[in-house]
Amino acid sequence: MGAEGIRVEKVSGRIARLCEKTANGASVPGSTGIGHTRWATHGAPTDINAHPHLSNDGRFAIVHNGIIENYLALREELIADGYVFRSETDTETIVHLLEKYYDGDIKTAVMKTAARLEGSYALGILCADAPDTLYAVRQASPLILGIGVGENYFASDVTALVAHTKNVIYLEDGEIAMLTPKSIQVFDCTGKLIQKPISRVTWRKGGYEHFMLKEIMEQPAAVKAALAPRLHDGEIRLDDFELSAEKLRSVNKIVITACGSAYYAGCSGRYAIEKLCRIPVQVELASELRYGEPMVDEHTLVLVLSQSGETADTIAALKECRERGATIIGIVNVVGSTIAKLADHTLYTWAGPEIAVATTKGYTTQLAVLYLFALYAAEKLGRLQKAEYSALVHSLKMLPKRLQETIDMNYQIPALAGRYTSQSLFFIGRNTDYAVALEGALKMKEISYLHAESYAAGELKHGTIALIDEGQPVIAVCCNEALCDKTLSNIVEVKARGAKVLALAFRGNRKIVSQADDVIFIPRIETIFSAALAVVPLQLLAYYAAKEKGCDIDKPKNLAKSVTVE
Repeated sequence: MGAEGIRVEKVSGRIARLCEKTANGASVPGSTGIGHTRWATHGAPTDINAHPHLSNDGRFAIVHNGIIENYLALREELIADGYVFRSETDTETIVHLLEKYYDGDIKTAVMKTAARLEGSYALGILCADAPDTLYAVRQASPLILGIGVGENYFASDVTALVAHTKNVIYLEDGEIAMLTPKSIQVFDCTGKLIQKPISRVTWRKGGYEHFMLKEIMEQPAAVKAALAPRLHDGEIRLDDFELSAEKLRSVNKIVITACGSAYYAGCSGRYAIEKLCRIPVQVELASELRYGEPMVDEHTLVLVLSQSGETADTIAALKECRERGATIIGIVNVVGSTIAKLADHTLYTWAGPEIAVATTKGYTTQLAVLYLFALYAAEKLGRLQKAEYSALVHSLKMLPKRLQETIDMNYQIPALAGRYTSQSLFFIGRNTDYAVALEGALKMKEISYLHAESYAAGELKHGTIALIDEGQPVIAVCCNEALCDKTLSNIVEVKARGAKVLALAFRGNRKIVSQADDVIFIPRIETIFSAALAVVPLQLLAYYAAKEKGCDIDKPKNLAKSVTVE
């Protein structure tokens, strides 16, 4: 926004193209502005569909994160009223509603517009009649305000703000903020002024080239933060959490639901819960569970995993299960997040801020909390002898130390990345190792853009082995020693067809050395806890593969840190 009113410059593709078009912003002078790196949801990622969007009279411009579920009905209504649509987006309905309801009072127009919207949205609104003012609105989509000196900001993620300010305000659903260079005011949905606390952001990249590498290296400390306050004199004590033995005995099924890496953490945690508690556990993708008529009731315990606590599909799955009578336990990192508020009980992972889009310490701390829960529930149910319980608690207490050993002993991974990431990769494993393979393949895909697939090793012979050609890289996870010989036979099978095998195993496993081309070792730990160690070398492998390819490691293309749309 400048002296001539609202001016819009937007391009599809990378931000560098916009910088080139605007001479790094010099060609669009002004004191107030909004922008958006759009992840296409409605319409192709083209210039015309990119944000910001303008009202027909040019008075309003907006950016929008989320999805407007009733946009088709709104679009038809607005077209009937004479409004002209230029894009394929749901967002454009919002800016035309603002024009429709505007009678000189911007805040009232914003409130009336928000009242018509169904779905999730974080909105940034600019009006030509108030050139020094921005409005921001939140509903089921993260929105953070940044407090500066003579300037103020808003963003959908705190990572966008830390270069400018460390003081932030987190908006809640239904709240509206009015920002000027000198002030921030926050209102509820009725327009009443409310007071909001100011939070201080206290993290840096700390000398690492990328946040992802920093966060991989922080995993021993993060897991210690998740475990240490809950381990006392050989016992597990969960903070602000109490499930009685009577309640646990009434549970006939546990459902774990999540998306992405959190889902794979659930896949790993399932084995520990089933083995220790002897309760059936099913792991469901939240995006499927919410539409699947889930068979849950008052005898079902649902564990809901999300790093941000704001994942849209996971929130919807939680609500669906809660309506059917299930007891909900949220496992999240962000205090006061939506899932934390909706759950009957909440276990925080205490991972600290995670900046890189691809989760690392978020995954391992979720696993640590699942292990805590498994031991806690097993002890309550009387499923473990005292000596066995004590031994497992001690092993879990050693997890941070073993994580540090895992990092320290694998200095050769940068070199291995160059040898095993030249083409499509297969990750294989059995049982707990298969769960690790799932997450390892996802890490490779999301930050290096290499095609990677994970398979249960025992299923290779049922069709997948047809894809093995000469030189095919296979990453074989072999940390479940009860099944090691079985996985070794699968390694022999793929090598006989020309595969090049990189194995992952416990230190001291001599059998694996005789069969694999290369081996990554991790220190020994109880098998049910091994996934937390085994995943770390695979994170590093993906990181160095992406670095070798020159990828944008902290911000992979097409991905968002907090997925607030379906």
